[in-house]
Amino acid sequence: MNKIFNIGIVGLGQIGIYLYNELHIKKKEIEKKTGNKIKKIIINKKNINKKRKFKINRNIFYKNPLRIFDKNKIDILFECVGLSDGISKKIVETALKNKINVITPNKTLIAKHGDYLARIAENNNVNLEFEAAVAGGIPVIRTLKDGLSTNKINKVYGILNGTTNYILTEMEKTGETFHKVLKKAQQLGYAEPGNPKLDLNGFDAFAKVRILSALSFNNLISKNDCIMEGIENIDIKDIKIANQLNMRIKLLGISKIVNGKLFETVHPCLVGKNTYIGNVNGVMNAVITQGYPVGESILQGEGAGPGPTSSSLLSDLVSILRGNIKKPFGLPSNKRKKINVLSNNEYTNSLYLRFEVKDRPGVLSKITNRLAKFKISVKRIIQTPNKRNNKATIVIITHKTTESNSSKCLSIFKNDKNILQKPILIRLYN
Repeated sequence: MNKIFNIGIVGLGQIGIYLYNELHIKKKEIEKKTGNKIKKIIINKKNINKKRKFKINRNIFYKNPLRIFDKNKIDILFECVGLSDGISKKIVETALKNKINVITPNKTLIAKHGDYLARIAENNNVNLEFEAAVAGGIPVIRTLKDGLSTNKINKVYGILNGTTNYILTEMEKTGETFHKVLKKAQQLGYAEPGNPKLDLNGFDAFAKVRILSALSFNNLISKNDCIMEGIENIDIKDIKIANQLNMRIKLLGISKIVNGKLFETVHPCLVGKNTYIGNVNGVMNAVITQGYPVGESILQGEGAGPGPTSSSLLSDLVSILRGNIKKPFGLPSNKRKKINVLSNNEYTNSLYLRFEVKDRPGVLSKITNRLAKFKISVKRIIQTPNKRNNKATIVIITHKTTESNSSKCLSIFKNDKNILQKPILIRLYN
């Protein structure tokens, strides 16, 4: 054995507990593969008396996470608290300034403060590793930093949230409503039992998009306002109509360079059943990159849960124990650039529009005329009457139009008494 390393873990939630157990189980294997020894694992959690499946040595337990540094020489710290600010930021910042390597699955922390923390890590010649922050067990961070490092990437996109992908898959498979499937996801541990909002509203996926952008395009993390929509308003009716169109609804995170400008977004998309991304189902994640000269590369695997997350955390640990000192985002911070962003209004997509209307003569022509005024041309129309209540469902698939035109056009329909509810808009993946 060459060196002895002390490891600290801050946060004993679902991820922290699983990681703690995995470290003990795989300790000898890790030591064998790295040639170094793990001596001590110091942990932090607010309540030492909470019942757990394992016993905690009180001599290495600290209620205050910052006390971990007081009496212990720590070489590598796992931050598993999961907040973007507060103690999460403080503990990582303190560790890096004290020349301690940091490993974290905290995508919100990296998306918000990654540039700042990366500079601290570089100045102190230590690692800030976050493989587990994007796509769980899929080695996408290492692939972008190392495997694709000589390629010019122009687009990265994919399914980045296992919770939402499971819900959409189950809605299609069972015909059950969003709320029923959400409850099932919570029972299975795929969604937070308390407040799964950050998964459902697209925020979780969007944090990952920003990290992927920085790694793919060598830019500083963008702060611009982008289109971010989740799946809370996806109706089973739209799932069924999509199926009739030989399509599926997927929540996609998209980042690309358009005319030298960065565009990032997260929103539901209609994708073809015959496409690769259209067949990534359940809790699976997939990240697809497009670049030169490599072309298209695909990474797929389980993107959520303590098992996949722990796998990525331990891969970062092995890398550090082998002596690899890497720039957090692949390039030195002073070489990464601030990039201009594409306006949301310039974003173009074909659209799926669903109108619930009174079944009267002239309603359809009125809708198409309004679309035409905003340069939105119709590609396909599906009209389904309900003779029992004199209502009808009108679905229109459009040719490509700008985000600006579609938002202006749809706002006009608010005061139309023949339209019974707010029109539903889902973008088609281009």
